[in-house]
Amino acid sequence: MSGTLPIVAVVGRPNVGKSTFFNRVIGRRVAIVDDRPGVTRDRNFARADWAGRHFFIVDTGGLIEGSDEPMDRAVREQALAAVTEADAIIFLVDAKSGPHPMDEWIAEILRKANKPVLLVVNKVDNLPEDTSWLDFWSLGIGEPIPVATSSGKGTGDLLDRVLAALPDAPGAGRQPHEIRVAVVGRPNVGKSSYVNRIFGQERVVVSEKEGTTRDPVDSPLTYHGRTLVFVDTAGLRRQSRIKDSLEYYSSLRTARVLQEADMALVLLDATEGLHVQDLKIAEMAWQSGCGVVLVVNKWDLVEKDTQTAPHFEKRAHERAPFLRWVPFLFTSTLTGQRVHKALDLVLQVEEQRERRIETHEVNDALEELMRRQPPPHSRGRQVKLRYGTQVSVKPPTFVLFSNLPREIPDHYIRYVMNGFRERWGFLGSPIPIQLRASGAASRAG
Repeated sequence: MSGTLPIVAVVGRPNVGKSTFFNRVIGRRVAIVDDRPGVTRDRNFARADWAGRHFFIVDTGGLIEGSDEPMDRAVREQALAAVTEADAIIFLVDAKSGPHPMDEWIAEILRKANKPVLLVVNKVDNLPEDTSWLDFWSLGIGEPIPVATSSGKGTGDLLDRVLAALPDAPGAGRQPHEIRVAVVGRPNVGKSSYVNRIFGQERVVVSEKEGTTRDPVDSPLTYHGRTLVFVDTAGLRRQSRIKDSLEYYSSLRTARVLQEADMALVLLDATEGLHVQDLKIAEMAWQSGCGVVLVVNKWDLVEKDTQTAPHFEKRAHERAPFLRWVPFLFTSTLTGQRVHKALDLVLQVEEQRERRIETHEVNDALEELMRRQPPPHSRGRQVKLRYGTQVSVKPPTFVLFSNLPREIPDHYIRYVMNGFRERWGFLGSPIPIQLRASGAASRAG
């Protein structure tokens, strides 16, 4: 997994504040927080950054020693899987309850993991008067670090230490003209067969048994002067169907691949129609900033009297409006029909992701859109978009400056985004739009 973002796993017994810490680090409420122990059953993982360094943080379920309850056993297995995959581990304990026998059991496991471990004592709200955190030296796993995750006290210093424990930043070996293409989809939709057909040889193992591909597999190909690195990934199931630690391991690795990919070929099975999980996978790729091509595989097996390509696309657009801007490719790995057209679409979409629009053009478009439909007033105050500019590419990202950025509703941002697309296209690429106060930073849109 060289060249991938590092992983920080947060582990500990139930109800010590792991989910609160996770939400604070990523800056939004994703993990459910509750006073009842054991609320986090599945792991949450998200991309986080601190001091310009990006990493994945994993919120695990509470480790419960010795319980034979099926749910407790599953949580324990998958939390241990996250430890196995992690580059650094935050071991969270509770200052208010003091060292607990279960903490000692977890400390023993972590000593054997041979990974950097930061012992973090949570709920130390009254520093420096409160010295209860010093009691955790008894665990013998290193220096205790006091924090209060509910207020954020001490978390900045902790994250500095997390960065120091992580391996060197990835990406040094990447070629300038390289395009990383993640091949993603549900299990057994033909991802490995598709990669093999593109290369004209068996690069990855193909089997009718679901889950044959566990780890991402890199396969480079030179096409029209660009190096395309195809990454075949494990199939992504619904979270509730991820039954064992090995599958969770694979889903986490697939998420990492998507975060680092330039393009995503989202494969689905034409004979099974468009599943909810297909849409979730496409949305995951879209939100990660990838260019997206939707590849409808096994199209040769579809009865064309009942299903046509335009009808399929129309239904997809109705269920997920962002797919209006995503190219569809109807193909068959069995016959080879239109398989290699994916290469042209990858280059076409990547060109769109690399486009840069001059600031004066952005403002001309913005002025025309506001003339056609001005932003709605907020509590009697006029809301204005003063100007905008493109700040980055891959994906093309725009910043709009406003007198009242927090009062601009999401539907108006979608209106602006659609207006930009009608003018410039950006086929297959997300175009993030951020809002800023005139002269000062505000919130992302």
